Amino acid sequence: MLEEEAFYALIEEVVKRLRGDNEGPEDKWIPTDEAMRLLGIKSKTTLQKLRDEGKIRFAQPQKRIILYDRDSINEYLEKHAKETF
Repeated sequence: MLEEEAFYALIEEVVKRLRGDNEGPEDKWIPTDEAMRLLGIKSKTTLQKLRDEGKIRFAQPQKRIILYDRDSINEYLEKHAKETF
């Protein structure tokens, strides 16, 4: 038998999981669609250009699979951010 306090803690954890409140850490390597979403672009050609120019890091574990480094995308965005007046 669970003590009352442990029971309610368990219930709270179940509710959090059902709501999706306890998402784990973000993946370091993300797929093309997520990279495009983070960068706010709709063209795979633009993404390829950023990749080819060395502006964002990528990995190609298989011929048709390209993954992008989330940190390098965030760094690219920070580098091009404009300060407010």
